[in-house]
Amino acid sequence: MHSIWFGEFMGTLVLILFGNGVNAAVLLRKSYAADSGWMVITTGWALGVLCGVVAAQAFGSPSANLNPAITLASAVITGDYAQLPVFWSAQLLGAMCGAALVALHYAPHWSLTPDPAAKLAVFSTKAAVRSPLANIFSEMLGTAALVVIAAAIFSRGVAMNGPAAGLGPWLVGSLVWGIGLSLGGTTGYAINPARDLGPRIVHALLPIPGKGGSNWSYAPIPIIGDLAGAALAGLLLRFSHL
Repeated sequence: MHSIWFGEFMGTLVLILFGNGVNAAVLLRKSYAADSGWMVITTGWALGVLCGVVAAQAFGSPSANLNPAITLASAVITGDYAQLPVFWSAQLLGAMCGAALVALHYAPHWSLTPDPAAKLAVFSTKAAVRSPLANIFSEMLGTAALVVIAAAIFSRGVAMNGPAAGLGPWLVGSLVWGIGLSLGGTTGYAINPARDLGPRIVHALLPIPGKGGSNWSYAPIPIIGDLAGAALAGLLLRFSHL
């Protein structure tokens, strides 16, 4: 199996397997990594992006979007929206499967973790301070930074002297690490609608002991903010001819 759809599916699955996996490692009781903190979480997500990009490319998606916001930005830049259903369906299903694997991997730990909020945080994001407009802006800014700087990494100006072949995924992983460290403390930096929505659906569906609600009232924020930020960044890139 080798196609754009399957590449995006596998890449997003790997991204969420590592990303939700590091959340679980830090947040669930009796994990060796319990309470190891934000640096571990941001590093795990950065490496998840790296591994997800490599997997997506290997299985047939050279662009390795792994993110509906990146796909939307690309569509805004090119004016071609025909591939959105292909990419978005693969990304959402990949995110759901990755989250389900994390739930299975940490199966003995759920009943040992008393805090329902910690269990939800393994799967999805929430605001550190609930303020919908500010939270939407945070997601917009983080996603716009992701789109613009990722485009800069592969732009003509940079490509004249680099990046060397194979270095791109490392640079994109470093970018996500930087966003997490610098901008992620407000909303948990979804910067990817599939990353939040897919695992949130899995949290709602699976019989996780003592899980509580899935906080659907917050769920539109990382969708609206991320897609809006990506669209604006796409317009900037379209007219700047980066």
